Amino acid sequence: MSPSPAFRHVGSTRVESLNIEIQHYEHLATGAVHYHLATDHDENVFLVALRTMPHDSTGVAHILEHTALCGSEKYPVRDPFFMMTRRSLNTFMNAMTSSDWTAYPFASQNEKDFNNLLDVYLDAVFFSRLHELDFAQEGHRVEFSEPGNPESPLEYKGVVFNEMKGAMSSPVSQLWQGISSYLFPTTTYHYNSGGEPAAITDLTYEQLLDFYRSHYHPSNAIFMTFGNLDVTELHQKLEAQALSRFERQHKQWRVPAEKRYPAPVAVEQRYALDSDDLNAATHHVVGWLLGNSTDLAAQLEAHLVSQVLLDNSASPLRRALEETELGGSPSPLCGLEDSNREMSFMCGIEGSEPEHAEAVEQLILATLQQVADEGVPQDMIDAALHQLELHQREIGGDHYPYGLQLMFNALPAATHYGDPAALLNLDPALEQLRAKASQPGFMQEAVQRLLLNNRHRVRFTLRPDAELSEESKRLEQEQLEAIRSRLTDADKQAILERTQALEVRQAQEDDAGILPQVTLADVRPQVSYIAPAAQHHQGLPATEYVVGTNGLLYQQLLADLPALNREQLTWLPFFTQAWTEVGAGGNDYLFQQQKQTATVGSLTAYASIKGAVDNCNKLQGYLVMTGKALTAKAADFSALMQETWNSADFSESDRLVDLLTQARSRREQGITGNGHGLAMSLAAAPLNAAADIADELGGLPQIKRLKERALLAQQQGGAFLTTALQDLAAQFSLPQEVLLVHDEQGAHAHRQSVQQCWPAVGVVPAQSVSWQSGQNPNWWMVDSQVNFCAWALPTVTMEHADAPVLAVLAGVLRNAFLHTAIREKGGAYGAGATQDSALGCFKFYSYRDPRVEGTFADFAASIDWVLQRPAGEDLVEQSVLGLIGSMDRPGSPAGEAKQFFHLDRSGRSRLLRQQFREGLLLTRWADVQRVAAQYLREQTGQRAVLAPRGSEALAEKLGFVANDY
Repeated sequence: MSPSPAFRHVGSTRVESLNIEIQHYEHLATGAVHYHLATDHDENVFLVALRTMPHDSTGVAHILEHTALCGSEKYPVRDPFFMMTRRSLNTFMNAMTSSDWTAYPFASQNEKDFNNLLDVYLDAVFFSRLHELDFAQEGHRVEFSEPGNPESPLEYKGVVFNEMKGAMSSPVSQLWQGISSYLFPTTTYHYNSGGEPAAITDLTYEQLLDFYRSHYHPSNAIFMTFGNLDVTELHQKLEAQALSRFERQHKQWRVPAEKRYPAPVAVEQRYALDSDDLNAATHHVVGWLLGNSTDLAAQLEAHLVSQVLLDNSASPLRRALEETELGGSPSPLCGLEDSNREMSFMCGIEGSEPEHAEAVEQLILATLQQVADEGVPQDMIDAALHQLELHQREIGGDHYPYGLQLMFNALPAATHYGDPAALLNLDPALEQLRAKASQPGFMQEAVQRLLLNNRHRVRFTLRPDAELSEESKRLEQEQLEAIRSRLTDADKQAILERTQALEVRQAQEDDAGILPQVTLADVRPQVSYIAPAAQHHQGLPATEYVVGTNGLLYQQLLADLPALNREQLTWLPFFTQAWTEVGAGGNDYLFQQQKQTATVGSLTAYASIKGAVDNCNKLQGYLVMTGKALTAKAADFSALMQETWNSADFSESDRLVDLLTQARSRREQGITGNGHGLAMSLAAAPLNAAADIADELGGLPQIKRLKERALLAQQQGGAFLTTALQDLAAQFSLPQEVLLVHDEQGAHAHRQSVQQCWPAVGVVPAQSVSWQSGQNPNWWMVDSQVNFCAWALPTVTMEHADAPVLAVLAGVLRNAFLHTAIREKGGAYGAGATQDSALGCFKFYSYRDPRVEGTFADFAASIDWVLQRPAGEDLVEQSVLGLIGSMDRPGSPAGEAKQFFHLDRSGRSRLLRQQFREGLLLTRWADVQRVAAQYLREQTGQRAVLAPRGSEALAEKLGFVANDY
């Protein structure tokens, strides 16, 4: 417990299921709270969050999050946040704005690095400089479209302005924002905390400063840490570096309870869809406002009700939404939202028509009434409880640090003055819920009370509008023209001077030496690695890892891909999705879905196709079925895996049509979120077979193929889907090996269950995958207001001595040139470069970018810049630190075991990765310039762009082949 005189220890809670102790402290002078999640993990995590509750959609909290990181009292450099990303061994660094909080988290496994980042973060949050030019860069500004010409038209610029144009291009984002604004008519959730592009331009610099002064104060702050930290030392640093300079702020920022509707409401809004065909493009969602998220019993009950209603295709509400003819598939908004002060439950469909709104609502209400009248089988409730328990026990960390995952789970309770420890220590509350849910009539009463008797209900319809995009552009231009018409000569001069001042500011090289840093001396020389605990050759060959899985088992069945033709390969992604979603063992898909929910935490499949380590035109592939379960379910888990592999039933064609419709919808919704990834995939595709098959099966060509097949299935029915998947299934034999990951306690039961299911298996020799590269358009027009640009050039694969040097070059270009040129000056949300050794190429990219031609010019200029710069050892070191930090980023215990297994299996051995790491550490500036000259200078490469619809003329002007998605 902290003996620091500045803090008092409020209490501690031991959470056995997570093997952590939650220690609660309060800063005496300011009232700032600190929750430390004490554990023996080596990755220490820090987060400081501020309650930020805006009452407009100007994006003030979001723009402040960006601007706060642009220089502080102790570190008066222009961009300390991005400068620290390359002076650090961090395993996570970011900042994010939610609907009612703004958080600044980081993680590191290096103590010196952790303290360096802590120093910079504390100063950035509590003593930010907030320069007006940084507000203009990050938020919004007007500039003349022709530099230096005050008679040319005006245009809006700004990083957040363009970011939110990209974000709000997504119909799902508009759907979420739209229904939230009606579920919450009076509180902060009514507004878009990220900012609506049309409202962002209303925000003034003075309003930003006012928001900072009122919200960024320790009395309004929540500190959270995770790991094996010395809390006394941490409290001393917090006190000395920030908190001692503040007094208690007596205003408490809190969200009031929402005013409830006396009767349900129905609303219709529109979203932009640049298409002649607006059929089957309407969304209908019904939402209810529930109780307080800080009431743990109420939250768990609502989760259970949501799980029973929506978890799988056999769940009553999901089944109704999947099988109805009123739309294509269930809405991505289906489920419980528990992060706001008051929870909300939503369900609905997409791919519908505007006139079906009332019918969709009646379908949902009738299904709920049937549950309220008849209930559901008790085993369905028990299976949902099983899922809640499994979710509670699982140790994450594969997507972002495990400690941060726990913090985000607890943060809503802290934000609303609840008990974060209770939200993490779920076992006692789960036991109470289990007892309550076993009582007769539990589900009937809960559905009646939470939903059917709840009059605060919103039916929200979002319908497509083919003219809205042009009208939005016209209104923006009209607004800019109105501003221009009012400009005096002095106003014009002021815009020119600010533009010039910002350019000077962006071009200046700050003294990075005032920032703390780690050096290459702080880097451990060895790559991370977990060796298998054992390999078994009796029956099905097994590779076994024994790691800390907290009572969970992870299993993967594997088989090399047989010889498949091109058409069969294009069906492979849908086959692997459907394989675990259809019937099996003589049962239909509804029975099988419920069986999965009762037995496993997840059961999915995928195919891995990669080039050889040293040859991207020599392809190898294998099939993986992967699942996880509690140790107590070991026998049922392995039997379910065996049953699914051996006897999946693809004859239920209506089910396949539903799955295809859902797959198309998910992939289309992800286009703008992963636009830069899709652009890079397109650009790399012509370079070699590995890149081409990756794009054809995972990029825009495959999304378009899904769209075409889904339309065909709607016209002809699903018989051709059954034929294609049965044909593919016939090509596969028994699995050839199994991967087992478990802890000591689960090892015996897991091994034994697999041996019983697979006593003997024949071995099929590996076949190389045959693939003929085709040609695709390189300019794809999609529903986006911004661009995503990519340029790919052929280089080398991982075993080549130049691969690590090219990786360092990519970091140098990103850190020292592209970030400033394309993000700060060009206004894109992001830009960078990467050496992709798996595909033997070097890629440039931009993300949510208002430009195209200028961006490609900046890509090329970055090569000239690096070749002309006389020295850059400091840039090399910064790039290497970033690469090592990424390589050393820990995952979950099970995730790391699976990762090392698959790296070894695909030839990316520990020795090869060690050689790559040593190559990074040996790289010098002369090496960087050499590979830039050898692989990038005067090379044509391949370019690709994702652009807004209607941009054919620009594509043709720049020499691209355009294609309308």
